[in-house]
Amino acid sequence: MNKLMTMARQFRNDESGAAMVEYSILIGIIAGAAILAIVAIGGWVSGRFTGLCSILDGKGYLTGGGTGTCNAGAGTGT
Repeated sequence: MNKLMTMARQFRNDESGAAMVEYSILIGIIAGAAILAIVAIGGWVSGRFTGLCSILDGKGYLTGGGTGTCNAGAGTGT
């Protein structure tokens, strides 16, 4: 009976499992925030390039005096 009581006290005083759970939750929150930031920045950059492409479409500079083209959907230009 004494051994069982000693084991119960040790189990009650052991906090390593709780710390591991707390760190796991913290890592999950940080990872989620990082993914959200990357997706948001990617959308912003994509919108900027699409806007730039629409502004420059037909106004490109070529040495022969011609105009260039820009296809924002395909991500190509000449």
